[in-house]
Amino acid sequence: MEKKIEKKIETKTLRIELPRDVEKIIDTIEGAGHEAYAVGGCIRDVILGREPNDWDVTTSARPEEVKKLFRRTFDTGIQHGTVTVLMHGVGYEVTTYRIDGTYEDARHPREVTYVDDLTQDLERRDFTINALAYNHSHGLVDRFDGIGDMRKGRIRCVGDPRERFDEDALRMMRAVRFAAQLGFDIDPDTADAIRELAPNLSRVSAERIMTELTKLITSDHPDMLRTCHELGLTAVFLPEFDRCMVTPQNNEHHCYGVGEHILRTMCAVRPDRTLRFAMLLHDMAKPDMMTVDENGIIHNKGHAEAGAVMARQILRRLKSDNELVDNVEKLVRYHDWRFEPTARSVRRAMSRLGRELFPLMLEVQRADVAGQSDYMREEKNRRLDEVSEIAREIMEAGEALSIKDLAVDGRDLMAHGIETGPRIGAILKEMLEHVLEVPEDNDKDVLIGMFVEDLT
Repeated sequence: MEKKIEKKIETKTLRIELPRDVEKIIDTIEGAGHEAYAVGGCIRDVILGREPNDWDVTTSARPEEVKKLFRRTFDTGIQHGTVTVLMHGVGYEVTTYRIDGTYEDARHPREVTYVDDLTQDLERRDFTINALAYNHSHGLVDRFDGIGDMRKGRIRCVGDPRERFDEDALRMMRAVRFAAQLGFDIDPDTADAIRELAPNLSRVSAERIMTELTKLITSDHPDMLRTCHELGLTAVFLPEFDRCMVTPQNNEHHCYGVGEHILRTMCAVRPDRTLRFAMLLHDMAKPDMMTVDENGIIHNKGHAEAGAVMARQILRRLKSDNELVDNVEKLVRYHDWRFEPTARSVRRAMSRLGRELFPLMLEVQRADVAGQSDYMREEKNRRLDEVSEIAREIMEAGEALSIKDLAVDGRDLMAHGIETGPRIGAILKEMLEHVLEVPEDNDKDVLIGMFVEDLT
């Protein structure tokens, strides 16, 4: 695994460079007679040579005591002991040592109890690699062998995994997500608990599942979605993928089943959210559209169009934002579009998809080829190279691809006597159709002479 620690880490002498503001927060709390440590994922990431997304602090000080020590604070999670301290425009969550009461919604404890023992606070956390704390006074605190699990490249729950997953069912997806991001394996006992409790994921909101799914498929190992399938998680939030995993593709263009093809195409495209979701969903309709001819060859005619509808439905179900829904739907709809590598065809394709989305569509098609058999691979990639070059030339020439690119606008038409209303839009559309065929005619005088003067 590429992110495992290969050398021995001496935890007693390990010194972690904390951000200046984090040091200030810890020093201020310790100066008032309390304990304070940077804690959790930030410590994990620094040890693994990764850049932390944020820094959290855990402390023996009660929330009201923390608020008295700093000029600017916000009660962002006060019911669970969390105060956000604002330093130089950046917020740092400072949370009191606590143990959690009964979990009623597979996410939040009914109540929390503040404690004075750091170990009690660490043992309520999800995974050993996230149950690490550090300050300059005491060095690294690793009560559950998180460092050992890093060395082994292992995701392992703190304590009983069934208790951890009963507390928050989303932790099952987080286990796979961390494994995908770090290139780790999941500990067998932790994996067994996920397999047993996977149905509980249905109690988690779609928004939270979508957040974890996005992080998983934009990681270096998006194919670990396979692990979600094997552990029963996709059966809860993406049953369409489970169908793909058991759907064959018996034709010369494919050497993998639908599900394996999807996983390989996700790995073949850069870790952009839109692209990865497009690859995840591009063949999702194939099980529904599958037919077998008299020779036993499988066909999936119409799967792109049906897949676009399915992609919209799935992303809506996962509470995705509108931009992702719209862009992925278009990419799925046109992922199998095979137009000629000519300036005319490419220009029209770019007009239909838009300047921003067309290059993504080419990336989708190239990744699709990478997940197929070797049959005609060179020819397919050669065509994509030719199309890419033609598109580059069109972009560099600044050729019109949309109505807003025309040398004429509605005001010009009204100035020549065309009344405001639907007729203006119709004329502009006719102009665009013409310049897509004859780009050099995108000139104000030429277009007015061709489409307006005879009308007035």
